Amino acid sequence: MERESIEDGQQHGLLHASLLGKYGSSSSATSSKSSNSTTAVLYFSTFIAVCGSYVFGASVGYSSPAENGIIEDLGLSVTEYSLFGSIMTIGAMIGSVTSGKISDRFGRRGAMRIAQILCIPGWLAIVFAEGAWLLDLGRFVEGCGVGILSYVVPVYMAEITPRNLRGAFVAVHQFILSISLALTYFIGAVVSWRTLALIGIIPCLIQLLGLFIIPESPRWLAQNGREKECEAMIKRLRGKDADISEEVAEIEEFTESLKMLPEGRIIDLFQQIYARSLTIGIGLMLLQQFGGANGIVFYASSIFESAGFSASIGSTLVAVIQIPAAVLGIILMDRAGRRPLLLISAVGTCLGCLLAGVSFSLQDHQLWKEVTPALVFVGILVYNGSLGLGLAGIPWLIMSEIFPINMKGSAGSVVSLVNWFSSWIVTYIFNLLMIWSSAGTFYIFSSIGALTILFVAKLVPETKEQTLEEIQASMHSLPEIE
Repeated sequence: MERESIEDGQQHGLLHASLLGKYGSSSSATSSKSSNSTTAVLYFSTFIAVCGSYVFGASVGYSSPAENGIIEDLGLSVTEYSLFGSIMTIGAMIGSVTSGKISDRFGRRGAMRIAQILCIPGWLAIVFAEGAWLLDLGRFVEGCGVGILSYVVPVYMAEITPRNLRGAFVAVHQFILSISLALTYFIGAVVSWRTLALIGIIPCLIQLLGLFIIPESPRWLAQNGREKECEAMIKRLRGKDADISEEVAEIEEFTESLKMLPEGRIIDLFQQIYARSLTIGIGLMLLQQFGGANGIVFYASSIFESAGFSASIGSTLVAVIQIPAAVLGIILMDRAGRRPLLLISAVGTCLGCLLAGVSFSLQDHQLWKEVTPALVFVGILVYNGSLGLGLAGIPWLIMSEIFPINMKGSAGSVVSLVNWFSSWIVTYIFNLLMIWSSAGTFYIFSSIGALTILFVAKLVPETKEQTLEEIQASMHSLPEIE
């Protein structure tokens, strides 16, 4: 067995060393005439894909504005509502662990279709719930669909866009997620929790219908031996007059090389050749969630109530700040690059949580009582703005870039599972942590933000303006084993 592993490592290493010679330097790569091509089909495909991002954001944001209404109408305790808020992430774990295999088996469009077939009944169950069991069931099923979407939407968008625009287009995923969060908070302030759930079905239906129109991922088609369809889809995405010969040749050559490797299994991810990619993918997801991401978003209202600040005003303004932050992220994604945005985002989340923690500490000691509620609000505002700038979306983009196509399904499942499992832990214990110590909770998040800065600075590569093939060849090259 040990001998086989060494031989597998040699095979992987030799192949990727060969690929590195072909694709590993973006400066030596020839620029395709179609690299700047954008078409109505590309924009429409992106719009349909990010309807899944909207569903993702609406699901994450739903528990905050719906909290008081559900507790009052259905008579839930804080513990029961914590279960409702966090059970979506349990469903998302199941969805994420199957997302890679589903998208590899049925295609990127097929995976999004299956996700919406789960999300729509989930929302309907919440709409008609009269007790905790149907409410939790709907939230769980909806979470299964969201788990699939969290993986397949950025992957699909990364695979259909030209290299020089990929960062900006995939960043739209985070922008729409931020818009969705904001609108969910706004609408939830003026409508009942049942109506809010009903509104959540609208983007599900739009994506479900649009999937019959948009093209399949060319890279997935090439991976499945459908070269003619791959070329036809690239032509649709780049335009009739675009020269797609180099792009087609590069995708097909890389796909042919990958056929030398066995089909990617989850166990294969734990070979040395994928160690860096797996460390980066899992590390970013753990740091994102244990830094407080979904915990703060899920329970923003209760944080402001604990601080003595208006929950409705605080939640609304926090949602608003995420929109310009996400827009700025899109503008800078392919200019400043992924690493600088991640570093700035991590610094901001660290400082925001530190400010909130200090403010709660002052409250505990009965100091500056008239200003500490506003300081908590500013800290959460800084946190959410910084999160939207990079940490909320860039880990998903990097995850879609750093694994080769034969391993992308297995890797996506593992990385997404880690994200949702850590999200479940944080969202389930968040209220309990706040009861234990509000200041301590945010000091923990701030410390993890500091770890994120070090992690990004030391390990995360810059991937802007590189093709997916170039990124993967450079990430997975190994020296020959003697």
